[in-house]
Amino acid sequence: MTFASRIFHHSRKLRHSHKILQSDRATLACWVSNDVSQHGLGPGGNHGVSKVSSGNLFNRSYRTISVVGTQLGNALRTEMEVHTTYAGTKFNRNLPCPKGNSRISFSTASGLPAHQEIGMPSLSPTMTEGNIARWLKKEGDKIAPGEVLCEVETDKATVEMECMEEGYLAKILRGDGSSGIKVGEIIAITVEEEEDVAKFKDYQPSTSDSAPAPETSPAPSPPKEEIAETPATSPEPKISTPTAPPSAGNRIFASPLARKLAEDHNVPLSNIKGTGPDGRIVKADVEGYLASRGKEVPQAPKAAATATATLDYTDIPHTQIRKVTASRLLQSKQTIPHYYLTVDTCVDKLMELRSQLNALQEGSGGKRISINDLVIKAAALALRKVPQCNSSWTNDYIRQYHNVNINVAVQTDNGLYVPIIRDADKKGLSKISEEVKHLAQKAKENSLKPEDYEGGTFTVSNLGGPFGIKQFCAIINPPQSGILAVGSAEKRVIPGGGPDQYKFASFMSVTLSCDHRVIDGAIGAEWLKAFKGYIENPETMLL
Repeated sequence: MTFASRIFHHSRKLRHSHKILQSDRATLACWVSNDVSQHGLGPGGNHGVSKVSSGNLFNRSYRTISVVGTQLGNALRTEMEVHTTYAGTKFNRNLPCPKGNSRISFSTASGLPAHQEIGMPSLSPTMTEGNIARWLKKEGDKIAPGEVLCEVETDKATVEMECMEEGYLAKILRGDGSSGIKVGEIIAITVEEEEDVAKFKDYQPSTSDSAPAPETSPAPSPPKEEIAETPATSPEPKISTPTAPPSAGNRIFASPLARKLAEDHNVPLSNIKGTGPDGRIVKADVEGYLASRGKEVPQAPKAAATATATLDYTDIPHTQIRKVTASRLLQSKQTIPHYYLTVDTCVDKLMELRSQLNALQEGSGGKRISINDLVIKAAALALRKVPQCNSSWTNDYIRQYHNVNINVAVQTDNGLYVPIIRDADKKGLSKISEEVKHLAQKAKENSLKPEDYEGGTFTVSNLGGPFGIKQFCAIINPPQSGILAVGSAEKRVIPGGGPDQYKFASFMSVTLSCDHRVIDGAIGAEWLKAFKGYIENPETMLL
């Protein structure tokens, strides 16, 4: 009740603020700043906007204070420079958005009623800009907390942006399909009253709040009169005057190199004046003659360039996931010292166990288990056995994780996604298979949530089963320190029990990419040894 009385007390005082502003502006500045400091209504107070806005009783009262306070701050900014900073900053307030750092601020503009500016939210740690996929509300529609306002395409997925307060959508500043919207940039305007919607038909966001006004620089002093100085002329190159060649018939004296150079460029020596001893033509004379004619000595033929046919192509715009993938992989290859370890694993027992498990799954109505599911389980158990590989590098320390969260690379039409299987070392094969299939489907539908792909400690990429790639080296997904590249299984002939005996076996090649700052060569080899042990003796994964 104490806080409620203060709210209504301030409402009554601000209702008569125009009279105070007319009579004594300095008194108003002190009154606003002192009351805000005492009652905790400013940014440093105990009663922030985000706490009050959850209650219906005080929403309108406090919002009125915020709006009027902004008006007073603006008035004091123009009328009395000395009180601008203190009173203005007390009432300029950005509300936190539960789904990211969305800019949701109460504002006023000249001739416009109180309104909210809704900015592009930050919906993932790596997001710097986003796209508007589509608006689910139209201008003039009534909105309520929890309703979906629009769909935002982030760097990882398409996420629904929900309304935070009740009101009306007055203006959409960035329509369907808008791309490259920076985080915090205003995308829409909302108002409280329906009759205020029409007043924002031609609204344009002001940049005065986001960018500080440039300081006025003092008038430049008149330029000093400078005594014009005669510029120093650069010395002209000395050109030696060629001496007349000796009259020895029609013979022209030239060095062998000069003759060769003149023949290569079809230049008659009679046109060149020699500057060598006794008028001999040297290489420099031929080069000077060619330069004077506008020719270059190492001239390349231009016929091939002009004869090249015009290429036919299509420019495909970058998607957000494509741009982020490119940026992160480039950062990985430039900043992480990669090295690679490859081993061949016999998968005969693994494939036999898979057949037995799938027979049980079909009988119970469960999903079939793939080779990739078994690889994920083996990788998770190997990380638990060799925890040094379940780590990441920082400038001050190496962070070793206690959770084994495996990212699984999934290729879609939109780009590469890496959904996460959390605590894969503690889950059964049936559960892992179910989650992988579910997340892969969400990735293809572009409906992954941030919790579906954030927080991984290791990544598995399989190009063997779906594409038949025998062996490849994958790029580490930062901030992780390792990624396993899985190739296809193939039958090979191996020695048998006797000297003239042989048999067939299926082998699968896997390559571990390691961050050498975190994983030394021996540690990486130890992890591959543990992984190979689980693959070649798969029954140990069930213990």
